[in-house]
Amino acid sequence: MRVLAVFIVLISQSLLCTTAFSQADASDQTATITCDFTDGNEITVQYNNSANSEKDQPRNGRVWLPGGSPMTLFTQVPLVLNHVELPVGAYSMYVIPNKKDWTLIVSKNVTNPKTYDEKQDLVRAPMETGGVNSPPKRLQASFAHSAPRVCSIRLYYETNGAFVEFNEK
Repeated sequence: MRVLAVFIVLISQSLLCTTAFSQADASDQTATITCDFTDGNEITVQYNNSANSEKDQPRNGRVWLPGGSPMTLFTQVPLVLNHVELPVGAYSMYVIPNKKDWTLIVSKNVTNPKTYDEKQDLVRAPMETGGVNSPPKRLQASFAHSAPRVCSIRLYYETNGAFVEFNEK
């Protein structure tokens, strides 16, 4: 009886350790960035920061899904992006990189975001671009709190940096 109890405990611990390691591996590929407005509301973006496979490389003029999946925007306050209001909720975000300019797309499609559908676009916003001195090999994203009610998302990939502002309504 004791042997059976010890065996069950060992098997349970083994399964728990395996589950914990697999969850850690999955979370290593997902990065989260947050920007807090001065009134306490925030916006959050989750994105896949794993290395891009050959098919996931950005192509000029084509919709890009970094790491094979779009970024996800969560907002707990209405936002304005490129003169378009985004209500509270969750959205998929895509990028169209070009040599001289980038475009950020916010889409209402969150049910199957890996299938980009232009009809689901809520807004397309031109992004300011610039060069990067120490180029990252993977997509890096961050927020800059540029005013009390303004958060600028910054995307860096290889030698490119692209920026656009979300305004709290």
